[in-house]
Amino acid sequence: MRTTLTTMLLALAGSAQAHITLEQPEAMAGSSYRAVFKVGHGCNGAATKEIIVTLPEGLRGAKPSPKPGWTLTTKRRMLKSPYDSHGQPIIDELAEVRWLANGEANQLQDAWYDEFVLRTSLPVEAGELAFAVRQVCTEGEWNWAERPTADNPRPRAPAVRLIVRPAVAAPAGHTH
Repeated sequence: MRTTLTTMLLALAGSAQAHITLEQPEAMAGSSYRAVFKVGHGCNGAATKEIIVTLPEGLRGAKPSPKPGWTLTTKRRMLKSPYDSHGQPIIDELAEVRWLANGEANQLQDAWYDEFVLRTSLPVEAGELAFAVRQVCTEGEWNWAERPTADNPRPRAPAVRLIVRPAVAAPAGHTH
């Protein structure tokens, strides 16, 4: 019994370390959100040379943070429903962010840890958002994009999930 419990705990600990995660996996609907993608390992011992994040639809004003030693590029997509921001029509949104190491000296070694960051405004509706993250290494890659299903509740390469909680209404009271 003790061996089985120890084995299960080690397996869970390994799976918790085995993918890219968000520093804050929950946030309030309609709030500003700083998405910090934590990368804790490479690909079977190989260094990470590229991180590509595909953003879910519905985020507003997403902006990636540049990293010293990495080239930052982005792709945009047209919105299904344009909106106004500060009197300006917004017709497209950030769809993909790509960080590429500028040479071997800047690659994220398998034994090292780093973070890749972007800021955005979350949708006003509660729910779950999934970020697909492709981790390209000097040998091999991981495509962290799988969603749990009834047949596969614990995918091998899960997408990075953000739980968007309902916004809390301000308490009624007197105002000045």
